[in-house]
Amino acid sequence: MLIDFFYTLRSAKLPVSVKEYLTLLEALQADVVGPNSDGAYGIDDFYYLSRTALVKDEKHYDKFDRAFASYFKGVEMLTDFTKEVPLDWLKKTLEREFTAEEKAKIEKMGWDELMETLKKRFEEQKERHEGGSKWIGTGGTSPFGNGGYNPQGVRIGGAGKNKSAVKVWDQRAYKDYDDTQELGTRNIKVALRRLRKFAREGHDEELDLDDTIHSTAANAGFLDIKMRPERHNNVKVLLLMDVGGTMDEHIQRVEELFSAVKTEFKHLEFFYFHNCVYDFMWKNNKRRFSEKFATWDILRKYNKDYKLIFVGDATMSPYEILQPGGSVEYNNEEAGAEWIQRLTHTFPKFAWINPEPQGVWQYRQSIAVMQQLMSNRMYPLTLRGLEEAMRMLSK
Repeated sequence: MLIDFFYTLRSAKLPVSVKEYLTLLEALQADVVGPNSDGAYGIDDFYYLSRTALVKDEKHYDKFDRAFASYFKGVEMLTDFTKEVPLDWLKKTLEREFTAEEKAKIEKMGWDELMETLKKRFEEQKERHEGGSKWIGTGGTSPFGNGGYNPQGVRIGGAGKNKSAVKVWDQRAYKDYDDTQELGTRNIKVALRRLRKFAREGHDEELDLDDTIHSTAANAGFLDIKMRPERHNNVKVLLLMDVGGTMDEHIQRVEELFSAVKTEFKHLEFFYFHNCVYDFMWKNNKRRFSEKFATWDILRKYNKDYKLIFVGDATMSPYEILQPGGSVEYNNEEAGAEWIQRLTHTFPKFAWINPEPQGVWQYRQSIAVMQQLMSNRMYPLTLRGLEEAMRMLSK
């Protein structure tokens, strides 16, 4: 019973033991979760029971979710809206494809006009709309809703398909990057080792063979053992990682990089942000709104000898970088560009690692803006790119 499910979890690199699998079977036999009103067993109840029994650390939840969805096809994780937008308005019943000619005819609004028009739509709209160009709805060319196309709008619900939304009206959950990800190759670690500065510090725990031989010889052959502190990489790294949205396409490669960084650098501090850095960051994506770390505090806490490394695809609306209130998640008082400049001024040794293929950078306006803010210190997440970044940071 469920043996294939157990092997699916093991194939997904989850540390699930036979003992935990037997615990799950015992829970099922004891009817810890029972049938609902129609006599059927709910997949949601089994999901929470199996996760409780099999997963020992919340950092593995993302792997578990993917493996669970792969085994029990059709499982969907729904998110509640934080604003009172009627769900019926957002139900997509058609999937419309627009031709290049149709897309070219659609005019886009400026930031102020977009925000003011959205406010009016909420005041005026009373029913669901689909396939139109004005109201909040689905499948059309309106700048408000989902499932259609607009070169610059506010996505409300649904899933991002065209990557053109300048703001997202939805509560989204991100996953922490897994720092135990096994690397497919050691080359990333080798590239990171270019950023090394060894120093001997701490207690004398290592045999100093040369000094022991010299001291013994000087002591007429009587053994005189000499010890010394171990050598450690003395480089300090402040790692800021973009998470969620378009970064979901790069999770595996960023996790490999994150694992390598945690292995190579003893003095490492890391924080998460979404798309662009604003007035706060976080360390745990499940508690990103309750456990905030003010960016001002980070600027004051860490010395300028920290090497600052951003990891992100820099793919967003330019408003998110240049416009106060441009964040897709909340109304930031200052533009993201202001915070980027403060960070790069505080930490003179900085670089941006971009997992997007370098060939598409020229087609993304936001990447060009971010490259300018970073003084062109943006490098692709490739072995050559990492080596160039580490070489620049080590100067």
